Amino acid sequence: MSDAEFGRMSFKEPEVETKRGPAQPHWYERYLQPCIGELVGSAFFIYIGCVSVIENSDGTGRLQPALAHGLALGLTIAILGNISGGHYNPAVSLGAWLVGGLNMVMVIPYWISQLCGGMIGAGLAKVTTVWERYENATGGAFTAITSDPQLPAAVVGEIVMTMLLVMAVCMGAINEKTKSPLAPFCIGLTVTVDILAGGAVSGACMNPARAFGPAVAANHWDYHWVYWVGPMGAALLVGALIRVLLGDSKTRFFLK
Repeated sequence: MSDAEFGRMSFKEPEVETKRGPAQPHWYERYLQPCIGELVGSAFFIYIGCVSVIENSDGTGRLQPALAHGLALGLTIAILGNISGGHYNPAVSLGAWLVGGLNMVMVIPYWISQLCGGMIGAGLAKVTTVWERYENATGGAFTAITSDPQLPAAVVGEIVMTMLLVMAVCMGAINEKTKSPLAPFCIGLTVTVDILAGGAVSGACMNPARAFGPAVAANHWDYHWVYWVGPMGAALLVGALIRVLLGDSKTRFFLK
Protein backbone atom coordinates (compact mmCIF):
# COMPACT_ATOMS: atom_id res chain seq x y z
CA MET A 1 0.00 0.00 0.00
CA SER A 2 1.42 3.37 -0.97
CA ASP A 3 1.81 6.23 1.45
CA ALA A 4 -0.89 8.18 -0.44
CA GLU A 5 -3.44 5.38 -0.09
CA PHE A 6 -2.59 4.99 3.56
CA GLY A 7 -3.16 8.69 4.12
CA ARG A 8 -6.63 8.54 2.56
CA MET A 9 -7.83 5.82 4.95
CA SER A 10 -10.16 6.98 7.72
CA PHE A 11 -10.37 5.46 11.14
CA LYS A 12 -13.57 5.52 13.21
CA GLU A 13 -13.42 6.28 16.88
CA PRO A 14 -14.71 3.34 18.92
CA GLU A 15 -18.27 3.99 20.05
CA VAL A 16 -18.59 4.19 23.78
CA GLU A 17 -22.02 3.38 25.19
CA THR A 18 -23.09 5.78 27.86
CA LYS A 19 -25.35 4.27 30.43
CA ARG A 20 -28.16 6.46 31.58
CA GLY A 21 -29.73 6.09 34.95
CA PRO A 22 -33.41 5.32 35.34
CA ALA A 23 -35.66 8.15 34.26
CA GLN A 24 -36.87 10.31 37.11
CA PRO A 25 -40.63 10.38 37.62
CA HIS A 26 -42.46 13.49 36.49
CA TRP A 27 -42.72 16.22 39.15
CA TYR A 28 -46.47 15.58 39.28
CA GLU A 29 -45.89 11.96 40.36
CA ARG A 30 -43.22 12.96 42.87
CA TYR A 31 -44.95 15.85 44.61
CA LEU A 32 -48.57 16.48 43.67
CA GLN A 33 -50.01 13.02 43.01
CA PRO A 34 -48.98 11.64 46.45
CA CYS A 35 -50.77 14.55 48.13
CA ILE A 36 -53.89 13.89 46.07
CA GLY A 37 -53.65 10.23 47.05
CA GLU A 38 -53.49 11.19 50.73
CA LEU A 39 -56.42 13.58 50.34
CA VAL A 40 -58.63 11.02 48.60
CA GLY A 41 -57.61 8.12 50.83
CA SER A 42 -58.14 10.15 54.01
CA ALA A 43 -61.56 11.30 52.81
CA PHE A 44 -62.71 7.74 52.08
CA PHE A 45 -61.27 6.30 55.30
CA ILE A 46 -62.67 9.01 57.56
CA TYR A 47 -66.05 8.98 55.84
CA ILE A 48 -66.38 5.24 56.47
CA GLY A 49 -65.12 5.66 60.02
CA CYS A 50 -67.57 8.42 60.89
CA VAL A 51 -70.55 6.69 59.28
CA SER A 52 -69.74 3.44 61.09
CA VAL A 53 -70.02 5.30 64.39
CA ILE A 54 -73.10 7.31 63.43
CA GLU A 55 -74.98 4.27 62.09
CA ASN A 56 -73.69 1.85 64.72
CA SER A 57 -76.41 -0.73 65.37
CA ASP A 58 -77.64 -1.33 68.90
CA GLY A 59 -75.98 -4.31 70.49
CA THR A 60 -72.84 -4.39 68.34
CA GLY A 61 -70.83 -2.22 70.71
CA ARG A 62 -67.39 -1.43 69.30
CA LEU A 63 -67.39 -4.31 66.81
CA GLN A 64 -69.01 -2.46 63.90
CA PRO A 65 -66.75 0.63 64.07
CA ALA A 66 -63.69 -1.54 64.66
CA LEU A 67 -64.30 -3.67 61.59
CA ALA A 68 -65.31 -0.71 59.43
CA HIS A 69 -62.22 1.32 60.34
CA GLY A 70 -59.84 -1.61 59.89
CA LEU A 71 -61.28 -2.81 56.60
CA ALA A 72 -61.52 0.71 55.17
CA LEU A 73 -57.92 1.46 56.06
CA GLY A 74 -56.63 -1.81 54.63
CA LEU A 75 -58.54 -1.30 51.38
CA THR A 76 -57.46 2.29 50.86
CA ILE A 77 -53.83 1.36 51.51
CA ALA A 78 -54.06 -1.49 49.01
CA ILE A 79 -55.66 0.78 46.40
CA LEU A 80 -53.61 3.96 46.81
CA GLY A 81 -50.54 2.83 48.73
CA ASN A 82 -48.27 2.74 45.68
CA ILE A 83 -49.09 6.38 44.98
CA SER A 84 -48.55 7.97 48.38
CA GLY A 85 -47.60 5.22 50.80
CA GLY A 86 -51.14 5.09 52.18
CA HIS A 87 -50.63 7.04 55.41
CA TYR A 88 -53.92 8.97 55.88
CA ASN A 89 -52.63 9.88 59.33
CA PRO A 90 -50.26 12.71 60.40
CA ALA A 91 -48.73 10.46 63.07
CA VAL A 92 -47.93 7.78 60.49
CA SER A 93 -46.36 10.37 58.18
CA LEU A 94 -44.22 11.67 61.04
CA GLY A 95 -43.10 8.15 61.89
CA ALA A 96 -42.39 7.36 58.23
CA TRP A 97 -40.22 10.46 57.91
CA LEU A 98 -38.30 9.64 61.08
CA VAL A 99 -37.35 6.18 59.78
CA GLY A 100 -36.48 7.36 56.28
CA GLY A 101 -39.66 6.38 54.48
CA LEU A 102 -40.82 9.88 53.54
CA ASN A 103 -39.00 12.90 52.13
CA MET A 104 -38.92 15.76 54.63
CA VAL A 105 -40.32 18.24 52.10
CA MET A 106 -43.47 16.12 51.83
CA VAL A 107 -44.32 15.96 55.54
CA ILE A 108 -46.25 19.26 55.78
CA PRO A 109 -48.05 18.77 52.43
CA TYR A 110 -49.08 15.29 53.59
CA TRP A 111 -50.44 16.68 56.86
CA ILE A 112 -52.43 19.36 55.04
CA SER A 113 -53.82 16.79 52.59
CA GLN A 114 -54.80 14.43 55.40
CA LEU A 115 -56.55 17.13 57.44
CA CYS A 116 -58.41 18.40 54.37
CA GLY A 117 -59.38 14.83 53.53
CA GLY A 118 -60.62 14.40 57.08
CA MET A 119 -62.87 17.44 56.77
CA ILE A 120 -64.20 16.22 53.42
CA GLY A 121 -64.93 12.75 54.78
CA ALA A 122 -66.61 14.10 57.92
CA GLY A 123 -68.60 16.58 55.83
CA LEU A 124 -69.84 13.80 53.57
CA ALA A 125 -70.84 11.79 56.63
CA LYS A 126 -72.83 14.78 57.86
CA VAL A 127 -74.83 15.13 54.64
CA THR A 128 -75.44 11.42 54.03
CA THR A 129 -76.69 10.30 57.45
CA VAL A 130 -79.93 10.85 59.33
CA TRP A 131 -79.65 14.09 61.30
CA GLU A 132 -80.94 12.60 64.55
CA ARG A 133 -78.35 9.82 64.47
CA TYR A 134 -75.66 12.30 63.49
CA GLU A 135 -76.50 14.45 66.50
CA ASN A 136 -76.63 11.49 68.88
CA ALA A 137 -73.19 10.30 67.73
CA THR A 138 -71.73 13.84 67.67
CA GLY A 139 -70.91 13.30 64.02
CA GLY A 140 -68.48 10.51 64.72
CA ALA A 141 -66.27 12.77 66.85
CA PHE A 142 -64.52 11.33 69.89
CA THR A 143 -66.55 11.63 73.09
CA ALA A 144 -65.04 8.89 75.26
CA ILE A 145 -63.27 11.41 77.52
CA THR A 146 -65.79 13.25 79.66
CA SER A 147 -63.78 14.40 82.68
CA ASP A 148 -60.24 15.37 83.69
CA PRO A 149 -59.56 12.25 85.80
CA GLN A 150 -59.70 10.20 82.58
CA LEU A 151 -56.91 12.17 80.94
CA PRO A 152 -53.82 10.24 82.13
CA ALA A 153 -55.23 6.89 81.03
CA ALA A 154 -56.53 8.36 77.77
CA VAL A 155 -53.22 9.96 76.80
CA VAL A 156 -51.21 6.85 77.66
CA GLY A 157 -53.75 4.68 75.85
CA GLU A 158 -53.47 6.81 72.70
CA ILE A 159 -49.68 6.62 72.87
CA VAL A 160 -49.60 2.84 73.24
CA MET A 161 -52.25 2.11 70.62
CA THR A 162 -50.74 4.53 68.11
CA MET A 163 -47.28 3.07 68.70
CA LEU A 164 -48.61 -0.31 67.61
CA LEU A 165 -50.17 1.23 64.49
CA VAL A 166 -47.12 3.29 63.49
CA MET A 167 -44.85 0.32 64.12
CA ALA A 168 -47.06 -1.84 61.88
CA VAL A 169 -46.62 0.72 59.10
CA CYS A 170 -42.91 1.37 59.55
CA MET A 171 -41.90 -2.27 60.06
CA GLY A 172 -44.43 -3.79 57.68
CA ALA A 173 -44.15 -1.36 54.76
CA ILE A 174 -40.86 0.58 55.10
CA ASN A 175 -38.16 -1.36 56.95
CA GLU A 176 -36.37 -3.55 54.38
CA LYS A 177 -35.77 -6.43 56.76
CA THR A 178 -39.37 -6.86 57.84
CA LYS A 179 -41.65 -5.35 55.17
CA SER A 180 -44.31 -7.64 53.83
CA PRO A 181 -46.87 -7.71 50.99
CA LEU A 182 -49.43 -8.35 53.73
CA ALA A 183 -48.78 -4.90 55.20
CA PRO A 184 -52.17 -3.37 54.21
CA PHE A 185 -54.00 -6.26 55.88
CA CYS A 186 -51.80 -6.09 58.98
CA ILE A 187 -52.17 -2.32 59.32
CA GLY A 188 -55.95 -2.50 58.99
CA LEU A 189 -56.11 -5.35 61.48
CA THR A 190 -54.03 -3.31 63.92
CA VAL A 191 -56.65 -0.56 63.86
CA THR A 192 -59.42 -3.11 64.43
CA VAL A 193 -57.59 -4.65 67.38
CA ASP A 194 -56.83 -1.25 68.92
CA ILE A 195 -60.47 -0.13 68.71
CA LEU A 196 -61.77 -3.38 70.17
CA ALA A 197 -59.27 -3.24 73.02
CA GLY A 198 -59.05 0.46 73.81
CA GLY A 199 -62.22 2.06 72.53
CA ALA A 200 -63.52 2.61 76.05
CA VAL A 201 -60.22 4.09 77.26
CA SER A 202 -59.91 7.03 74.87
CA GLY A 203 -62.00 6.20 71.82
CA ALA A 204 -58.93 4.65 70.15
CA CYS A 205 -58.40 7.48 67.70
CA MET A 206 -54.69 6.98 66.81
CA ASN A 207 -55.08 9.58 64.07
CA PRO A 208 -55.24 13.39 64.43
CA ALA A 209 -56.94 13.68 61.02
CA ARG A 210 -59.65 11.25 62.12
CA ALA A 211 -60.25 13.43 65.18
CA PHE A 212 -59.96 16.77 63.36
CA GLY A 213 -62.44 16.15 60.53
CA PRO A 214 -65.52 15.34 62.64
CA ALA A 215 -64.50 17.92 65.25
CA VAL A 216 -64.79 20.59 62.55
CA ALA A 217 -68.00 19.18 61.06
CA ALA A 218 -69.75 18.75 64.42
CA ASN A 219 -67.99 21.63 66.21
CA HIS A 220 -66.99 19.31 69.04
CA TRP A 221 -63.60 20.17 70.56
CA ASP A 222 -63.76 18.68 74.06
CA TYR A 223 -60.36 17.20 74.94
CA HIS A 224 -59.41 17.34 71.27
CA TRP A 225 -55.75 17.95 72.11
CA VAL A 226 -55.45 14.39 73.46
CA TYR A 227 -55.83 13.07 69.92
CA TRP A 228 -52.86 15.13 68.77
CA VAL A 229 -50.49 14.77 71.71
CA GLY A 230 -50.92 11.01 72.08
CA PRO A 231 -50.50 9.96 68.43
CA MET A 232 -47.72 12.43 67.59
CA GLY A 233 -45.82 11.48 70.74
CA ALA A 234 -46.20 7.83 69.79
CA ALA A 235 -44.72 8.53 66.34
CA LEU A 236 -41.66 10.10 67.96
CA LEU A 237 -41.20 7.09 70.23
CA VAL A 238 -41.53 4.61 67.37
CA GLY A 239 -39.07 6.60 65.26
CA ALA A 240 -36.51 6.47 68.08
CA LEU A 241 -37.14 2.77 68.71
CA ILE A 242 -36.61 1.80 65.08
CA ARG A 243 -33.63 4.11 64.53
CA VAL A 244 -31.85 2.80 67.63
CA LEU A 245 -32.91 -0.83 68.05
CA LEU A 246 -35.34 -2.42 65.60
CA GLY A 247 -34.42 -1.02 62.19
CA ASP A 248 -32.32 -2.74 59.55
CA SER A 249 -28.67 -1.81 59.04
CA LYS A 250 -29.60 1.07 56.70
CA THR A 251 -32.02 2.52 59.21
CA ARG A 252 -30.26 2.06 62.56
CA PHE A 253 -27.98 4.80 63.80
CA PHE A 254 -25.92 2.44 65.98
CA LEU A 255 -24.56 -1.12 66.08
CA LYS A 256 -24.52 -1.53 62.31
